[in-house]
Amino acid sequence: MPRPERSTSAAASAAPHLPVPSSAPTPPAEHRGRKTATGALLVFTLGSLTALPPLSIDMYIPALPTVTHALHSDASTVQLTLTACLAGLALGQLVLGPLSDSWGRRRPLVAGMVLFVIASLLCAVAPTAPMLTGLRLIQGASGAAGVVIARAIVRDLYSGVAAARYFSSLMLVSGVAPIAAPVIGGQLLRITSWRGIFVLLVVLGSLILLLAAIKLPETLPPERRHRGGLRTALRTMRGLGADRVFSGYVLAGGITFAAMFAYISGSSFVVQDVYHASPQTYSLLFGVNSVGIVAMGQLNGRVLVRRFSLVRLLGTGIALALAAGVGLLLVVSLTDAGLTAVAVLLWLMVASMGMVMPNATALALGRADHSAGSASALLGTLQFLIGAAAAPLVGLGGTGSALPMAIVITGATVLAMAVFLTLCRPWQHTHPADA
Repeated sequence: MPRPERSTSAAASAAPHLPVPSSAPTPPAEHRGRKTATGALLVFTLGSLTALPPLSIDMYIPALPTVTHALHSDASTVQLTLTACLAGLALGQLVLGPLSDSWGRRRPLVAGMVLFVIASLLCAVAPTAPMLTGLRLIQGASGAAGVVIARAIVRDLYSGVAAARYFSSLMLVSGVAPIAAPVIGGQLLRITSWRGIFVLLVVLGSLILLLAAIKLPETLPPERRHRGGLRTALRTMRGLGADRVFSGYVLAGGITFAAMFAYISGSSFVVQDVYHASPQTYSLLFGVNSVGIVAMGQLNGRVLVRRFSLVRLLGTGIALALAAGVGLLLVVSLTDAGLTAVAVLLWLMVASMGMVMPNATALALGRADHSAGSASALLGTLQFLIGAAAAPLVGLGGTGSALPMAIVITGATVLAMAVFLTLCRPWQHTHPADA
């Protein structure tokens, strides 16, 4: 069962395998003496693992019309190839996270990455849309290994403030993916077919696999692994789900992230159709907003976590997103403000994710000393599913107004704040590191 929150210093003294917050990660004793990733190299390796699945999704989006024509299919069938990858990414975490609690981190990670490379290669030569759909499901499920196990590795090495700082550092790498992926995909289509996108994923996956296999240590020693297989994993997940505070952190972060999904699904129509901006202007705004997440994440990890508790920072991040959502709703419903005001409020909402996600992740995983893989699986899957559920809601109101997007963003942030206050109950945290 998850333990109550403790201060960082208490956690460090009670768990010698965890380094103090200011130190570099220390591999378990049985792996000391071998060459392992440290410092910036570890950040780059784990960040690359978490960035690879988003790259496989976002690089592929510009190619959807081309794939439809090349495979002699229809748009709805080809869109299923994207849905399959997203579903695989969500479900794969539920399997690979608990598996890493039983087998250790390296074996499931390496196996998942090998399967990702093979699936990407087969996607590059898929002859039909249904076959491509099945392969994309496998690609997403295997790529989930990098996302879910990278978080568990950070939790093995760090706790509390140090974990929040590290998750913020990972945004330097993983935050680049949504900025660069559509551009890379579009440029590849200028010089090759859609199959070239999967060839690039084979190359990238192989390089990241090689780096992880050589440099990543095993961070979960045998004496800390779970026994009992699926039954134990399910019991662990039930225990985590019954923890009110863990559920609060997961749901508050996931529902706030739903506002981000609403932005992703609706902003292109709002910027281009409602405010008549060019695709280039939209791309610029999208990139600026993505940079905002990275910048806020670095501010959070390098400055804010040194001065304020993680619980307070999580609440502040949700409050910023809520303020931006309410402001956006007022602007689009009560005024004739132009694109500039809308863009500023969207930037504030998107940037707030750089404060919400690292702190929500660190706080949630901090409730699971001996089941970081299972906790990471629940965290990733629930946040993804909650966020993805918000995307279709924007389309229900049509694309002729910014109001549907503003309503979904505001509703999500209001609900996230309500969950944070009722489940997390921040005023009950009495430790200096938490209160």
